[in-house]
Amino acid sequence: SLLRALLVRPGAILSRSELEDRIYGWGEEVESNAVEVLIHSLRRKLGSTVIKNVRGVGWMVSRNY
Repeated sequence: SLLRALLVRPGAILSRSELEDRIYGWGEEVESNAVEVLIHSLRRKLGSTVIKNVRGVGWMVSRNY
């Protein structure tokens, strides 16, 4: 679901809270590093250049994936 959320809008930056909302569907904030762990796992499988971190803002999938 994390990869799907990023691929729906390639080039768009999604914050942690936006990704958590799309993954979990909860209205409350989650105090964990689950998003980072999932991003790390996806980068290992897809390559480190597919998902980009925009420091202090969030993550995005490049349009040229």
